[in-house]
Amino acid sequence: MSASLPAVLDVWRMVAARRSFEGRLPLSAFGRLGESLTDAEGEVRYTLDFDRDALKIATLDLHIEADLPLECQRTLQRFLHPVRIDQRLGLIASESQEASLPGEYEPVLVGEDGAVNPLDLIEDELILAIPVVPVAPGTEPAEQEWPAPQQSENQEERPNPFAALSVLKERKH
Repeated sequence: MSASLPAVLDVWRMVAARRSFEGRLPLSAFGRLGESLTDAEGEVRYTLDFDRDALKIATLDLHIEADLPLECQRTLQRFLHPVRIDQRLGLIASESQEASLPGEYEPVLVGEDGAVNPLDLIEDELILAIPVVPVAPGTEPAEQEWPAPQQSENQEERPNPFAALSVLKERKH
């Protein structure tokens, strides 16, 4: 296991060597993710395991844990959204290989040079884990009862504006 995560990895070499990386990164290291967070306080714990499965498919197992600071859309208060991700990525060199991946594998298209930014892979998974509408656990929905409009006496007494047309229709006959 290695604690330092290189900026770029050659995934084919990592798979051949069955390398693993484990460590922690500050939330501030993830620029795209930061746009969805209330602040960058906290860290992400990760484990990356490169290997081949029983079918000889190159894989990357991601294990990610973080508490993401989000804004509750009910209370507009900051809360920590716990994220626990265990994802198996199938590393493929061409789109035609995607069909051969088992259904539970998420495909990752890797170029011929095998260069992949592991930080981007971690960030992609965290972005996908953010709920569309963040709501803090235990908050009650703001329910409002909207009563049906009551008919007032004025509405019943008001003459029909089309009544004059019916008079014209009767005259033609």
